[in-house]
Order: sequence, then structure tokens, then C-alpha cells
Amino acid sequence: MTELISVNQALLQILSEFDTLPAEPTEISEALYRTLAEDIHSPFDLPLFSNSSVDGFAVCASKDLRAGTRGNFTLPVVGDIPAGMQTTLHLGKGETVRIMTGAPLPEGADAVLPVEDTNYPYRDASAPLPAEVIFYRFPMPGENVRPRGQDVQKGQKLLAKGRKLQPQDIGMLATLGLDRIPVIRKPKIALFSSGDELLTPGIPPQPGKIFDANSYSLGLLARREGAEVIRLGVARDEYQAVLERFEMAKNAGADLILTSAGVSVGAFDFVRQVLEEHGQVKLWRVNMRPGKPLTFGSYEGIPVISLPGNPVSAFVGFLVFVRPIIAKLSGLQPTPPVTVPVILEHPVLSDGRESYLRAIVYKSQEGFIARLTGHQGSGNLYSLVQANALLIIPAGVKSLPAGETVQAWLLDDEPLPVMEKPE
Repeated sequence: MTELISVNQALLQILSEFDTLPAEPTEISEALYRTLAEDIHSPFDLPLFSNSSVDGFAVCASKDLRAGTRGNFTLPVVGDIPAGMQTTLHLGKGETVRIMTGAPLPEGADAVLPVEDTNYPYRDASAPLPAEVIFYRFPMPGENVRPRGQDVQKGQKLLAKGRKLQPQDIGMLATLGLDRIPVIRKPKIALFSSGDELLTPGIPPQPGKIFDANSYSLGLLARREGAEVIRLGVARDEYQAVLERFEMAKNAGADLILTSAGVSVGAFDFVRQVLEEHGQVKLWRVNMRPGKPLTFGSYEGIPVISLPGNPVSAFVGFLVFVRPIIAKLSGLQPTPPVTVPVILEHPVLSDGRESYLRAIVYKSQEGFIARLTGHQGSGNLYSLVQANALLIIPAGVKSLPAGETVQAWLLDDEPLPVMEKPE
């Protein structure tokens, strides 16, 4: 029997077969969570021009001895500057102009006094312009002014190649006036399940049949990681049906073919046979639980990952192996899962393989506590629904006592529950 390969060895071997996909131009509204393909430098200073940060009255404070003092100072109002308008006004010593938030400072101005510090507390731009205004204090130079280039200098690198773009990054790109940017193309993943026993949800149950869960869970996992999913449905347990699915994936331009079931040693497991006759099987059977029958190979040059048919095995196999593949194809650095140390609430048994056990992790006064969500059969999808973490039990370990500390891979973005005892 073929010796089982370790999870880490398998992952390293698989990732070595993949490279970052080429770039493509994309509208910034469609670039969320895509990987930036080149550095972004600012084409101009930000702010573009010195402007007011408040509704108020602009003055030349640096030339006025009253700067920073309190009292009633009457100044003539020589102009009005609304937001969005360029001005040719030149402000002299002892003069003021009404100015709105975001409006450009006139030449000569270097400070703005807010309207609430004057006898004219009207913020509406349609309010009549007064002939003069009384200041209750005189601003200091630079007060309530956003100078040109305060935030960003022209030519400054703002976003680096390889960055996974976040909403605030898209806002920054819009601020720079960019509508299209180069990003790494989304990986195309062709997905199909195999098995005569599988039914498509929406039709009545039938004797001896089960509903296909993997097409849904794996497809949504791939979409969540940023891939474009090509759904190829369910292949019957026939050589020709499986071969046709691989041909469909090839014709669709798939970067990776992802299958579930059909890679064991059963008489009707044809995925492995198709790979052996039309490509190559590079790796089979990993020392992990669940998910041992994982297969990696190629079909006419296209990489193939074949996950086991049991839904929990397929789910865990995706997280451990397919998620890093999508990251690498997308131009991101594959990273290990974020784990936290947790204390076992009860003893845990394993079989010596590197195990990923479904568990609930919760906070208590003692720290993070973990308990299993029922039996760990690889067909028990409900135990995964209940779980918020996978406990990682190292290879070679067959039992751990209550109170032992292990690493937990958190599955949810939600905060961990706080309780004395789990429900």
C-alpha cells in the first residue's frame, strides 16, 4: 500500500505546481478583494489645493498681530467662496471672506475662523453675504486649513503590488481619479461531483440516493476565496461521463479542476482512471483525518485536485489545500491558518493521523475552552454546522487528556461566545 504523505509535504508539493495568474484591467467598482498587479503612485498632491476644513471666514493670520487673541474684532467681508469653485480673490491684511468646508483658500489666506466664533453663525451658502463680521477671537496661522499635499505627495507610493484590495483602498483609488486598475485575473475553478447516488437539491428524495452537498459548499468556498466557479454538475459513475466533465473543464479554460469523490479504489471510481490515462496522478492519500483519499494530478496539463466524497472530508480538504492554491494563483502569499491555543474540556481520541476535529470554542474565566461537536464521522455535516473551529491534532497523537492545550483553527468571523458551560 502506498505510504501516506504528510499534510505539510503534500501542500508544499502541490503549491510548487502553481504560479500567479496574469493581470487584467478591471473597473475599481469590481476590484474589491482582488490582488493589485502593480504599485499605485499618486499623480498629484492630496489635498489638490489648500482648503478650509470648516464653514467660516478666512483671514491672513500670519500678518495680523491679533492672531491668537480674544476680543471683538470687526472685519470687512470682501468675498464669498463656496465649495467646488475656484477663486481669484486675493486677501489682504485685515480682510476676510466667507468660505465653505472644502472650498479653496484665496491667495493670502492662511487661517479660517469657524462661523460659531462669529456673530454670523449661518452655514447655509444661500444666506446673504454680510458686509462685515465680528470675530470673537482671532485664529492662529494654519487653523482649520488643510494644506495642499498634507496627506499625500505627488509621486508617493500609496498601494503596493500584491495587496488584496479593501474597501478603503478602492476609495483611495477613486480619490486619485482612477477608474480602472490592473489586478490579477480571478482563478477559474471547474467543479463537479461524481456518483450515481447523488441527487440535485429540489427534487424528491429517492431510495438509495443522497443529495449533492459538495457542489454547493465547495463552490461557495471557492467564491469566498475570490475564484470564478465553473459548475459542471454531477458526473455519473461511468468512465465516459467523468471524461466528458474533464473535457468541459478544459474547454472552459479552467485553471484548476476540482472534483469530489471517484478517487478511491472502488470499482466505480473513475476520476483516478481518467487522470492516469489522460494526464498524471502526482499525489494520492495524505496522512490526515478526515480527507485521506485526496488526489492531486493533472488532466492534459490542467491541475486537478480530487477531494473525497464525504462532505466533511471535502470541506476540510478544501481549507487545507485548495484555499492556499487560490491564494497563490491570485498573487497572494499562501499563509497558514490563524490558530489560537485552546484547552480541551474533555479527553480526545485520534487515530494517529493529523486530525482536524470539529469543535465549539468558547471563552471562559480559564481562557479558550474547546469541546467536540458530537461524533467525528466524515459524513456528519451537521457536526460541522455546529462547529466554530477545527482542533488540529498532530500526527502521531492518538489521545489527549482533558485540560491539554491544542491549536484551534477558527472557522467563523463572529466573536467567540462567552459562557461558563457550552449549551
